[in-house]
Amino acid sequence: MTLSSGWAPFNADDGTALLGTGLFTAAFGAGNWLNIHNFYYFLVVQMMAGLFQSSGWPSVVAVVGNWFGKSKRRGLIMGIWNAHTSVGNISGSLIAAAMLKFGWSWSFAVPGMMITVVGLAVFLFLPIGPEVIGIRGDLHEKDAEKDDMGAPLLEGRPDAKEKAVGFIQAWRIPGVAPFALCLFFCKLVAYTFLYWLPFYISHTAIGGKYLSDSAAGALSTLFDVGGVVGGILAGHISDRLDARALTAASFTFSAIPALFFYRIYGSVSLYWDIALMFVTGMLVNGPYALITTAVSADLGTHSSLNGNSRALATVTAIIDGTGSIGAAVGPLLTGYISAKSWSGVFTMLMASALIAGLLLSRLVMAEVAAKIESSLRDGAASDLPVSSIEEL
Repeated sequence: MTLSSGWAPFNADDGTALLGTGLFTAAFGAGNWLNIHNFYYFLVVQMMAGLFQSSGWPSVVAVVGNWFGKSKRRGLIMGIWNAHTSVGNISGSLIAAAMLKFGWSWSFAVPGMMITVVGLAVFLFLPIGPEVIGIRGDLHEKDAEKDDMGAPLLEGRPDAKEKAVGFIQAWRIPGVAPFALCLFFCKLVAYTFLYWLPFYISHTAIGGKYLSDSAAGALSTLFDVGGVVGGILAGHISDRLDARALTAASFTFSAIPALFFYRIYGSVSLYWDIALMFVTGMLVNGPYALITTAVSADLGTHSSLNGNSRALATVTAIIDGTGSIGAAVGPLLTGYISAKSWSGVFTMLMASALIAGLLLSRLVMAEVAAKIESSLRDGAASDLPVSSIEEL
């Protein structure tokens, strides 16, 4: 089996994304060594790095989706797998901080070299699905499939498996638009914490004392530790309830009081700060992780697609791309609002969490209605005599 026939479609994209990200991340740090002080150089390099980073996620979700299909444990499996994002955030912060003593350029060059090595390994060795390495029979299809949201979109198309789903068609898949918009606000909150939390901690007296920049950076990683737990928990709960929207909305609504309490009581003591930061990270990153993995995989294999396996990456790209706009808007707004009031920043974050939950309200009501209908149907069946059940 050759690389061109076996590994081409998805891992090539993953590998290219990682290689490009590593190259431009290192190039950002190299600007210092090359004595480049042009603002536009760093702007273009950063934009190119972001372009390559964003292109990798849809492909890698599609690969994981190929391996696990519509498993009943998809939420838990992808929640555990998605922990790598928080682990990467933690590792990146710690590695960058450790390299600062050698000069800030090394904080970009070392992670860039590391991701380049990983990208090369992915490009060469990652199989895009079980059939590539000779596993046949669509074993993952043996798992019971969860009910899809909404009515069929593509009906009676014999070539559904032949053509990739278009951008507009992907947006029309039931559930894609509300989840994409929900992720916009979820990532707005999550990335505001990712970029601004160390600064906020270092400029806020905790227990009457100010922490150093390095200590604040290390402490902020606990937000991502909570995110690991939140992602796994959200996936597991959504599997048990068979209700992705209800789970995501419950987490986002619960994040509102968590954000409020962190702002009010996080500065009381270091222990309060750690506990509230962990809980906030769990509730903020839980729905973010669920939507970018299990929900995207569910919608990318929706029944309306009539088995079209080439929609998963497109759907994931739409949902994650919409969320990435929020990831850019949140930190940008925070820069302006924080100059006046940090309370204003937290008000913005709580409002964003509220909107994120409300965007899923229609899907939540549909899931609850389906649960009630199923419960009533099961109850009616249990009340029938045994002879009647056997006749049915």
